[in-house]
Amino acid sequence: MLVPPGRLKSTLVPQKKKVEPLIALLAKVLVLLGALILVASLFTTRRLIVSLGQSPVRRKWHAMLVLVVIFIVCYLAYAWAFWNRQAETLDLLVPAVFFLGACFVWLTAILSLQTAVTVLRISLLEQENIADPLTGVFNRRYLDRRLHEEVTRAARHGLALSVLLLDIDHFKRINDQYGHQAGDQALVHFSALIKKQLREQDVLARYGGEEFMVIASHTARPGAVNLADKLRDCVQANPFDWVDSASGRIQIQMTCSIGVASLDVGLAEAQTLIRRSDENLYRAKGAGRNCVIADEPDSST
Repeated sequence: MLVPPGRLKSTLVPQKKKVEPLIALLAKVLVLLGALILVASLFTTRRLIVSLGQSPVRRKWHAMLVLVVIFIVCYLAYAWAFWNRQAETLDLLVPAVFFLGACFVWLTAILSLQTAVTVLRISLLEQENIADPLTGVFNRRYLDRRLHEEVTRAARHGLALSVLLLDIDHFKRINDQYGHQAGDQALVHFSALIKKQLREQDVLARYGGEEFMVIASHTARPGAVNLADKLRDCVQANPFDWVDSASGRIQIQMTCSIGVASLDVGLAEAQTLIRRSDENLYRAKGAGRNCVIADEPDSST
C-alpha cells in the first residue's frame, strides 16, 4: 500500500524529534566525562611531579598542570553553552573530539608517570650497585671500571691522569676506643670532607676498609701533589665530633696518609697506577704518617 508523501513526512518528523534529545544528551555526557577524565589526569600529573624530585623538568609538568586546568574550564564552559541546545548527529563531532582529547591527556600522564617510576627504580638499583652503602661514595666495583676507562682515554689522547690513595691514620684506635659505630661515622665524616674538596669531574671511591681513592682526571703529578696536600690539611683541620656515652661530646683528631701515582711519569696501566699509589702510601706510613708521597719525576726512566 502506498503512503502519501505528506503522511510519510509527518511520520518521520516525530522520529527525528525523538532522536535529537538523545544526541544532545550524548554530547553532554561526552563533554562531562572528558572533564572528569581531565580531573583524574590532574592527580596523576601531580604524582608525576612529586616523583621527579628536584629535576628541572618539574617546571614543564607544572605548566602541563596549568593547561589541564584551563582545559577543564573550557570543557565545562562548552557544556554549559551546549546544555539547552538541540543537536543533530554531526554535532557529536566536537564533544567526541573533547572526550578523546581528554583520554589522550590522561593516557599521556599515566604513561609518563609509569616511565618516571621505572627510570627512578633503575637509577636507584644502579646507584646501589655502584655506591658504597655506608659513605655513599662510589664502591670498588665502579672504581675499577672507571679507572680503566680513564686510563684508556688518557693514554689514547695524551692526557694527564693521577690517582690518590688515602688511608686514615690509626683508624683501628678509633674502633677500639670508641666502638665501631664511631668508626663508621668517622668514615662518613672523612669521605664527606674529601668529596667537598674535589672537582666535579674527579671520582672518589672507597677502596676498602679505611682506604679511599681519588681519580683526578686531567691532573699531572704537580697538581696531584697539591691536591693531596690540600686534602691532608683539610682532614687535619676538621676533627670528627662524636658523642661518647661516658665522656659526652668529644672531638676526635683525624689525619691521613696519601700515596700519589701519575700517568705522566710513565705509568700506562690501571693496575700499575694502583700498585704504585699503594707503594707510595706504604712509604707515607713509614715516614711517620700524615704526609704525602708521590713518584719522583724521573722514576719511569
